[in-house]
Amino acid sequence: MKTSVLLAFVCAMGLSLLSVPAHAQATRTWVSGVGDDANPCSRTAPCKTFAGAISKTAAAGEINVLDPGGFGAVTITKAITISSASPEAGVLVSGTNGIVVAANTGDVVVLEGLDIEGLGSGIDGVRVNSGSQVYVIRCKIHHFVNNGINMQSSTSGARLFVQDSFVFQNGAANSNPLTGGVLVNGTSNVGSIVNTTIDSNQNFAIRVGSAGNVIGIAKSVLSNSPSTTSNAGGTIVSFGPSSVVSPPGTFNTTTAFQ
Repeated sequence: MKTSVLLAFVCAMGLSLLSVPAHAQATRTWVSGVGDDANPCSRTAPCKTFAGAISKTAAAGEINVLDPGGFGAVTITKAITISSASPEAGVLVSGTNGIVVAANTGDVVVLEGLDIEGLGSGIDGVRVNSGSQVYVIRCKIHHFVNNGINMQSSTSGARLFVQDSFVFQNGAANSNPLTGGVLVNGTSNVGSIVNTTIDSNQNFAIRVGSAGNVIGIAKSVLSNSPSTTSNAGGTIVSFGPSSVVSPPGTFNTTTAFQ
């Protein structure tokens, strides 16, 4: 009798263990230049790439950078924060997109402290295909043949926030007029650009790609592009007498700070 009870207990324990996920996702994971994607992406056993870490990070979680390194391209399919507070976190790509956001409606994605380099053949530095809100903070985005940032979210009313960033030397000369610095397209999407330099991009610094989309800028420098602003029926608003625009750009409205 005791033996049969013991066997039943062991079997029950075995079944319960089988039902536990082998690799639970963490709310915070880590990457390092000397990490390994076979690791659990913990503080003491970090991963090597953003792509390796994102699969082990829970939705609405955060990937942090431990030390300088190149962490590769990544496609984001859920709410996530990728943040580097002080060490340089590089995304170096050739012939592909740097970071693709393909998140769900309502998802918020934060990209902070990243150096996204296209090597003259990368497509878009940051491409937003879907998702509700994308924050680009303290990032450098450069040397992409299409756009530094291409905001084309299929989520109606999606928002792009760019702050304290440097977007430069993107776009292709005399080939595609829709290539340049920051493009806001899609369906009723809004781009907000604050304290950011968008310099030496081909064709345009900022562009609204279709009617219903809006870009607002404040405390920013838009310079050294053939056309500072490019508008295909949307709205471009300058807030406050604080932005430097060269050559002059055409805004639908200019609103003073109150």
